Amino acid sequence: MSQGEFSVLFVCLGNLCRSPTAHAIFKHKVAKTALKVRVDSAGTSGFHAGSLPDRRTCEAGEKRGYSFKGQRSRPVSEEDFAQYDLILAMDQSNQDDLLARCPEEYQHKIQLFLEYAGHEQIEVPDPYYGGRRGFELVLDLVEQGCDGLIRKMKSSAP
Repeated sequence: MSQGEFSVLFVCLGNLCRSPTAHAIFKHKVAKTALKVRVDSAGTSGFHAGSLPDRRTCEAGEKRGYSFKGQRSRPVSEEDFAQYDLILAMDQSNQDDLLARCPEEYQHKIQLFLEYAGHEQIEVPDPYYGGRRGFELVLDLVEQGCDGLIRKMKSSAP
């Protein structure tokens, strides 16, 4: 970890469902630790820039006690690659898009988020066009990934 505050950026396609969920859950869980982490989320597409997270995402997450307050969709910027210590893609397609845009010296920061979950599933499925169960599955997977990431951060903290 870098000196001082560590920074994590969660990334999905539109920054409406999966990355806002990871943002809210990770922020909530980190607040219960001694870790100092700056958390944000973004999308590889700027199509929804300025939009609030998906209503269904917020409803499902708020039932579990997570807050989406202050979140607005934004596209990944070129500055993000230098500014964040860890950039976590929700799926392979978004990871590929990030790697294609990212300067070579920062590509080591880009990973698949669910690598921290400790199971075989490596992608968080996009719930946007599905039903409510898809949003619950995203919450379950993201909670597991956040728990694994926090364990990893605690084990590597000085």
